[in-house]
Amino acid sequence: MTSLRMTTKGIYIYGIVPNFYSTDLFRSIETSGVYAISHEAISAIVSDRETTCLDSMTRESLAHLLVHHQQTIEELQGNGFTMIIPMRLGTMVSSKEEVLTILSRGFDLMMDTLKKIEYLTENDMAVTWSDFPGILKEIAGYPEIISLKENIMKAGEIIKKVDQVKIGMLVKEKLDEKNKKVELKILDLLSPICLDMKTHEVMNDQMVTNTAFLLDRKNTKTFENIVDQLDQEYNGALNFKLVGPLPCYSFYTIEIKELDPGQVVLAKSELGLKDEIAEDEIKKAYLEQAKKFHPDACLHNVDKEHFNQITNAYHTLLDYSAAVRQSSRKENISLSIEKIMDNLILVKIKE
Repeated sequence: MTSLRMTTKGIYIYGIVPNFYSTDLFRSIETSGVYAISHEAISAIVSDRETTCLDSMTRESLAHLLVHHQQTIEELQGNGFTMIIPMRLGTMVSSKEEVLTILSRGFDLMMDTLKKIEYLTENDMAVTWSDFPGILKEIAGYPEIISLKENIMKAGEIIKKVDQVKIGMLVKEKLDEKNKKVELKILDLLSPICLDMKTHEVMNDQMVTNTAFLLDRKNTKTFENIVDQLDQEYNGALNFKLVGPLPCYSFYTIEIKELDPGQVVLAKSELGLKDEIAEDEIKKAYLEQAKKFHPDACLHNVDKEHFNQITNAYHTLLDYSAAVRQSSRKENISLSIEKIMDNLILVKIKE
């Protein structure tokens, strides 16, 4: 297979859909600049565009790409493609043949995932304090904060910068505790009707939670009712920003991992494996090597660097083994250099 390297022009992949939708629906999307490349029962929704290298993009350009990527997927969903697995942002290949290879390699995974998401949707919710200065003022009145300020003032009339840092750190600690308490209450109330939840990084101290919820579509209205109840309970103290229903970005996003042949060869050497092995030999070889170098097993002969190398080799070969399984039904795994070069593409669910 051709390597997934960057070219001047390329094919950008937005997502994967099943082929049971009507021909007219597939034709209708072409007016918006996207089209389908099909393989058996699935299609990749793609567009032709300049190659995108995420590592070299400015934050502004990356933000524009993210908006375009998500808008395209959500428009596809809104136009009738109710089942769509998003691809990882920035996934590009150089040819139709590479798209077909990805669809072929990932066919079983994609079909299984489409079955899982048939009746599922994602709701994202960001919760912030309506009056953040008021919250900080409230925390400033906590006994611990007042006591710290009083002790500092006893030591001198002027509050030094280091003292300001101490006060700021304590305020931040108490704010985090308050935010976490409120977040847990919100998540506890919503979790019974959710299949899964993923909390994302909050953007600032004012944000209490930034969470994605995986729902059965039939529970969407119940979810919204609970959020309304929370809004009423907090009586305007919190702002609830709810976005959805969405494709299942946070739970089922396909990514393409290109393995480094040199790392696979090195991993084979690290674990002392032959050219032809049974799949379970990878784990056996790792455990055998780990006994020699694991810090817990070798208190007087600790070689953490070597142990880390062995662990990295193990995970590299697990990825390689998974890539082989996506292209072959043979019982054994080949680690000959020729076969390694044929099995460097792994299609997986983004973790």
